[in-house]
Amino acid sequence: MNKQSAGLLLYRLKKNHLEVFLVHPGGPFWAKKDFGSWSIPKGEFQEGEEPLLAAQREFHEETGFSISGEFKPLSSIKQKSGKVVHAWAIEGDIDQTKIKSNTFELEWPPKSGKKKQFPEIDKAEWFVVAVAREKINPAQADFLDRLIQILKA
Repeated sequence: MNKQSAGLLLYRLKKNHLEVFLVHPGGPFWAKKDFGSWSIPKGEFQEGEEPLLAAQREFHEETGFSISGEFKPLSSIKQKSGKVVHAWAIEGDIDQTKIKSNTFELEWPPKSGKKKQFPEIDKAEWFVVAVAREKINPAQADFLDRLIQILKA
């Protein structure tokens, strides 16, 4: 069975422009990657776990912020890796400069025997949709289109 993740696509209207909140993965493998490497805040969940609750937990773990309100389902997508990502959109506004991510441990440099701690998310930003479309993991771009459709309805 493919791994499953759940996440939240936070959005806001600023000066009549739709902006979405994306995060950049931390660690040495992502340090120099930009286009196509950003994501909605998300994380894996176990079978039997409620995906929306997992999405809220993962958002908090990756950003330090708790989000509540009206969650709008965006359905799911399948990433190139085979991972299925379930997502919900929610309107809100947080200060991206104040994110506080959980960390993970990795042997770095490889085969050195040294373990280092890295933030799961090293930065977060608000992007207008056109820029977000360039930054986001290509499979997750469908979430942007689905958000636009929901907001037009």
